[in-house]
Amino acid sequence: MTNIDELVEMSKQHLWLPFTQMKDYDENPLIIKSGEGIMLKDIQGNTYYDGFSSVWLNVHGHRKEELDRAIREQLNQIAHSTLLGMTNLPATELARKLVEITPPSLTRVFYSDSGAEAVEIALKMAFQYWKNKGINGKTKFVTMKDGYHGDTIGAVSVGAVDIFHRIYQSLTFDSFHIPFPYVYRHSSGDPDACKDESLLELENLFYHHHQEIAGITVESMMQGAGGMRLMPSGYLAGVKALCKKYNVLLILDEVATGFGRTGEMFACNHENVDPDIMTVGKGITGGYLPIAATISTEEIYSAFYDDYTKLKTLFHGHSYTGNQLGCAVALANIDLFDKQKTIDHVKENTTFIQNKLTTLSKLKHVGDIRQLGFMTGIEIVQDKTTKKPFPWDQRVGYAISLKMRKLGMLTRPVGDTIVFMPPLASTKQELHEMIEIMTESIDIVTNRINVGLASTKK
Repeated sequence: MTNIDELVEMSKQHLWLPFTQMKDYDENPLIIKSGEGIMLKDIQGNTYYDGFSSVWLNVHGHRKEELDRAIREQLNQIAHSTLLGMTNLPATELARKLVEITPPSLTRVFYSDSGAEAVEIALKMAFQYWKNKGINGKTKFVTMKDGYHGDTIGAVSVGAVDIFHRIYQSLTFDSFHIPFPYVYRHSSGDPDACKDESLLELENLFYHHHQEIAGITVESMMQGAGGMRLMPSGYLAGVKALCKKYNVLLILDEVATGFGRTGEMFACNHENVDPDIMTVGKGITGGYLPIAATISTEEIYSAFYDDYTKLKTLFHGHSYTGNQLGCAVALANIDLFDKQKTIDHVKENTTFIQNKLTTLSKLKHVGDIRQLGFMTGIEIVQDKTTKKPFPWDQRVGYAISLKMRKLGMLTRPVGDTIVFMPPLASTKQELHEMIEIMTESIDIVTNRINVGLASTKK
């Protein structure tokens, strides 16, 4: 059996990790060996709270008996067969279940393997929908500043996180960009003023360019990788109203916010918004296997339904589309939401988290806390009064995450915003202990860095 040192060296020599500067990994390597509940264990036997649900995926915890069993039972039947021109049992059953639990407007399910792929499919659907309808001018998309929809080229084209996307700009197609209603950084700090200003800007864009616009991509209620930014109340409903007024398709990205993460099964339910197309992934399998879906209205589906010779087919697919193992565990995952009253549990503990974060908000360098259900972003600033951020090269968020690791909790920041997105199954005691670790880590690291910056100036 390979020893610990050999495994670490092997990882350094052969792996190239996503969204990771490998020089950082070489200095702070970590190899996970196992998991149980909301805990992870590395190859050295150290245990950690999974404070970010293994990058926003996990719902019911690791090694959940019902989910493990669903995969084993499906494996006894078949692991995979294609969905090109045919279907399979769990993919068919899951499609019906998804139509039942998603907004009423959605009736058709197109499977893929990841959130980014689901977005690619949504873009193709929207683009080709207008062409199939005989309307050729609607070819462009609208996205929001700091929006993130994945890392394939189409998804990057409707993304706007500068540090992630600027280097690939020449590979992408042009999109219209509008500001996100970022209340904390808005000049007034007033949610209603921020909302109204943003909707006015969107309407102005639609007014002048709606004949060119196929659709708008929106992360439901809360931006994720762009900084855990929460929409002001009423904004998403306002976007939907403008889409209807100007005949623009609304594409809602629920990959991160779906499946109970925000306290509703889907975040758009907070404002009763029915999209034209919705993308889901991450929590769909409880964090077990890579399944995603693009779900559309019957109106959109009907525009593709015709004789083959009319060439209206959606020419898109993936080798593992509708994989039986993934669909089987997704069905078991959704079943657990009912059996364990997961949404009720999230709603109850949302208030508990909010109350516990009150103490954390009093720290000198915590500028803003944005929370919706089990989705929280804690923005770290150098000066709380002026909202001045720390110099980006100090990498305060990263330093805090390393301190949290030493204290027994894993998360991954977005810039200097600390992400707190624990598995939905977390108990009050577990949530309390994780928030204590965050509080201690933020306090120690920010004060140390701030003192260092002050000494440098002298």
